[in-house]
Amino acid sequence: MWGEEPPESSGPPDWFAAVAEEDDPAGPPDWFAAVAEEPPAVGGPPAGEPVPVGELPGLMRASELAGGRRRRRSALGELPVAAPEPAPERPRPKRRAGAGAGAERPAGGPESEPGTRAGRRGRTAAAEQGDPAERARDICLRLLTGAAKSRKQLADALRRKEIPDEVAEQVLSRLEEVGLIDDAAFAEAWVESRHAVRGLSRRALAQELRTKGVTGETAERALLQVDAEDESEAARALVARKLRSTAGLDRDVRTRRLVGVLARRGYSEGLAYRVVREALDAEPDGR
Repeated sequence: MWGEEPPESSGPPDWFAAVAEEDDPAGPPDWFAAVAEEPPAVGGPPAGEPVPVGELPGLMRASELAGGRRRRRSALGELPVAAPEPAPERPRPKRRAGAGAGAERPAGGPESEPGTRAGRRGRTAAAEQGDPAERARDICLRLLTGAAKSRKQLADALRRKEIPDEVAEQVLSRLEEVGLIDDAAFAEAWVESRHAVRGLSRRALAQELRTKGVTGETAERALLQVDAEDESEAARALVARKLRSTAGLDRDVRTRRLVGVLARRGYSEGLAYRVVREALDAEPDGR
């Protein structure tokens, strides 16, 4: 019947209870206890004492290995060494515009470059420290290259360079013997040029020759190139060039100014007044 409880014998067996009630006198094997109860091996350490490491079969101390701990570490392989970081590259200084990109100086320095200013200064300094006669000769030849010079001009230049007087005299005499110094030719060229370009009179030319060290007969022969007629023509040319600049002024003012121009060129007072009066009278208005 559905309302009646089934008998106890008809229910499922209580497996957990049956297992719990089973009596297993042997129980699970106690492996640790069994090992502990085993008698020690012959010649081994007494029971309860730790077994030395060296006596364990198949084990060795690290110090007994050929390389010690390092050898055992090497078995794992060497760790890669990190490469050092490269130093930051510094910016190179910029070259000056005149130096030129990529230009390299020679190993000897700037003094070894023949075309540079430093090289010329180096050669000049080396020459100044050498033989005084050689220095004097170089100075004279350099001055004579540009234009003719009188002996006095060259002697003054050597004196400024502190060349001994006896050395300067020897060098100048030698240059005069070979024809590089010729006061007569110098005076003639000077008189011709200054009279034609500047319109100087004989008196002004003679004064300039004296300052150049040319006097006496040498100067007189050079001045023979300019006679009285040459002086008058040069004076008239000077006045003709200055007339236009004095136009519109009073006649007396123009006369004083034009006579002053000729006087500064070394012309005499009589010649100057005569040439100026002739030039003013020749003008259309007669002023």
